[in-house]
Formats: sequence, structure tokens, C-alpha cells
Amino acid sequence: MTIFEIIRNAMLAGFGAQEKVKEFVDELVKKGELSESQGAKLVKEWAEKAEKGSEDITKTLSDVVARTLEKMNLPTKEDIEALDKKLKALSTRVKKIEEAISKEKTGEGPKA
Repeated sequence: MTIFEIIRNAMLAGFGAQEKVKEFVDELVKKGELSESQGAKLVKEWAEKAEKGSEDITKTLSDVVARTLEKMNLPTKEDIEALDKKLKALSTRVKKIEEAISKEKTGEGPKA
């Protein structure tokens, strides 16, 4: 099972749990064990905690992925862009040098 599948299953379980909590609170309200306002407050509090938990999981996973990529020593987008810039500059210089050599061979350029 991949990390993606584990996360997906956990999130789906979380959504299912949220629905179950709502159903449970609705039952307590129907039985008169909770008022509607207490039930709504309880569901809201649970949803807020679930949201915070989801955010914590997302942050933790992002940190784990970042550390893993760092350990793998993969180039970043900025690294690749910097190399691309250097490559273009070198290509331009090589082209100018080749043109100068070509002109010298044909006698068009300055002679030493």
C-alpha cells in the first residue's frame, strides 16, 4: 500500500467518522438527551477538531516529503532554472566563438 493510498483511506475514514458523529448526535437529540443547540455545538466542536487534525496531518506529511526529498538530494526547481540560465549563457558564448573562428578561417575576421 502506497503512502497516497494510506492517506486517502485515512481521509475517507475521517469523512465517514464525521457522518457517524452527526448521526450519533442527532439520535441523542431525538432521544432528548441533548438539546438541539448542544447537539449543534458538539458537532461543530468535533468538526473543528477534525479539521485541525487534518491540517496537522497535511503539515506533517509535507514535512516528511520535504525531508525525504532533501535526503534524496534532488535538484530543486530553482537549481534547474539556474543551470538552464548558465547553459544558455554558455551556448551563446560558444556560438560567438564559433562565428569568430569561422570568420577567421574565411578571412573575414581580424588577423593576428
